[in-house]
Amino acid sequence: MENPEKSVIVWTEYMKYRAELRGFELSKLENILRHAEERYFDTTTQRIIAVGKHDQRLVIIPYEKHGKEITPVTIHATTRQQINFRLKTGRFIYG
Repeated sequence: MENPEKSVIVWTEYMKYRAELRGFELSKLENILRHAEERYFDTTTQRIIAVGKHDQRLVIIPYEKHGKEITPVTIHATTRQQINFRLKTGRFIYG
């Protein structure tokens, strides 16, 4: 996988709306997308998932990658338990 730090992040109007609605700052989301050490592949949606902390909240950011462009789809606050369950059931896989 190409280095996310050198990618261009394409913010859709929907993603901006969801982030604002849920109280997330785009600059912090960009940092998670570029530097997350924890990433998975969602076998259901066929998207890459970046996991990180936005202040005190653990979040997952599903995104699509085409060439040098990263397009975040949405953002969800989550728990470690939910991530572990998705790994256990095979919904998320390492990759």
